[in-house]
Amino acid sequence: MNRGIFLLLLAEFCFASATVFVKLITNSTEIPAIEITFFRVFLGTIMATVYMMHTKTSFRPRKVSLVIARAILSFSALVAFFYSVEHTSVTNANMLNMTYPVFIFMVAPLFKLERMHRLAFLFLALAMAGIYLVIFPDFSHVNKGDLVGLLSGIFAAFAIITLSVAREHDSTVLIVFYLMALGTLCNAFMMIPTFVMPRSADLPYLLASGLIGVMGQVFLTMGYKDVSAKSGSMVSSSRIVFAATLGYLFLSDTISVRIVGGGILIIASIIGISALQKLKVVDEE
Repeated sequence: MNRGIFLLLLAEFCFASATVFVKLITNSTEIPAIEITFFRVFLGTIMATVYMMHTKTSFRPRKVSLVIARAILSFSALVAFFYSVEHTSVTNANMLNMTYPVFIFMVAPLFKLERMHRLAFLFLALAMAGIYLVIFPDFSHVNKGDLVGLLSGIFAAFAIITLSVAREHDSTVLIVFYLMALGTLCNAFMMIPTFVMPRSADLPYLLASGLIGVMGQVFLTMGYKDVSAKSGSMVSSSRIVFAATLGYLFLSDTISVRIVGGGILIIASIIGISALQKLKVVDEE
């Protein structure tokens, strides 16, 4: 197996596993999701700082506005995602968050990053159908966790588009540092009204969620050195499978035919859109 693909699979497994710990914490304690995100961004800040000091990387960004915009959008996506995990199933939260490649393809033409391929509308329709099956609204009651999970995917799409522009001026590690540092600062203020002092028995779960999430980020960064962004987005869809399996095994998540069908449609749309991006590159060459 290609080293990059293996690392990306490991990254997605870490991200899915971290959400299981988030759900275990919110199910068994009064600790809110916003407090759990603090552990993720705080640990990430420490690791990014140590790495930048070790490699003597400058902390001064060339394009401050882009770095800050990326940090705000990514942090918003993370908060929305963790809130979604708290209020819906691990399976649904990960499925809806993983719609971000579809939204990237929808939004990219607005930023003149690429043109919309005619076949893209087919894959967008598949994605929308998959989202409908996962959320399955009856219009009298819609799970707020599902809606916020979808919102996390939209935030993530804008964050990645901003990242693609920001990386033209600044290094990935610098951008990640500001994401974690600004996220830690914002998170600290946001969690004050709802802060719950963790019990000693809760700390291992909080630390596991944070560390596994940061490890996933490290594996993701390493993996993309050997895999193209197009191939990487297809591999990343494996998180849906990991999340559904872990949710079923450890949290008794319901995996109905409807949810499986929605997941298949979302994965198919991600793979289809990734293939179109690859086709575009071939055509341009």
